[in-house]
Amino acid sequence: MRLILIRHGESDHVIRNVIAGQVSCRGLSERGFKQAELLAQRFAVTHEVSDCQVLLCSPVLRARQTAEVLAKTLPVGLIEQDCDLCELHPGEADGLSWETYRATYGAFDLLTSPTRAFAPGAESWEEFVEWVRATLERLATRFAGQTVVAVTHAGFIVASMLVLFDIPRLGTGARLDPGSTSLTEWRVAQARWRLVQFNDTSHVTGGDTYDG
Repeated sequence: MRLILIRHGESDHVIRNVIAGQVSCRGLSERGFKQAELLAQRFAVTHEVSDCQVLLCSPVLRARQTAEVLAKTLPVGLIEQDCDLCELHPGEADGLSWETYRATYGAFDLLTSPTRAFAPGAESWEEFVEWVRATLERLATRFAGQTVVAVTHAGFIVASMLVLFDIPRLGTGARLDPGSTSLTEWRVAQARWRLVQFNDTSHVTGGDTYDG
C-alpha cells in the first residue's frame, strides 16, 4: 500500500484558540480553503497521485472540507469517512478555549502523563497511539497494493511516526509539526513500512501557484 497522509488545511478553531473535535469544529478558515486549493492544483499538475484508488478522511468538518476540495482532482468517485483518522477525541473539552481547558483540567503534559485522559470522555495519549497503530495495520491489510490518500490531523501523523519507527516516547523537547495540507507518505509491503516523505508543503510555501 502507498499511503499519503494529508493534514487538513488551516481551520477556524486554530484562529479562535479553541479545542475542536467533531462537535464544535467550524471547518476551514479562508486561508485553509486556499491551501487545499493549492494542493489540488499541485495534484492536477504533477499527477503524483493519479493512481489514487481510495480517498479517506476524518469525519471532522475541517478534514471533510479539505477532502472535498481534493476530490475534484483525484480519480475517485467517493470520499469514505473513517473516524479512526480523527485527532485524539477531546471528550468534554470539545469546544473549550485552551484557557478554559487549563483552568478546568490543568495543563496536559504528554511526557509526564501519557496515561492521563485529556478530559472526561477523552482518550489518553497512550490510548491514542495504540489506536493509530491498529488503524495503520487495518488500512495496510484492507488496501494492500493500492494507493490511498487520507486526510487526517497532525496528531495522527505524528503518532504514525512514533508507531512505525517504534519510538517509545515523545522525546525531551524536539517536535514533529506537520503543516497545514502537508503530505506525509508511507509505503508498506509484507509488513515492512518505509517513509517516503514527511511534511511536504511545497505547494503552499512555493507561492500562489504550483509550477511542478
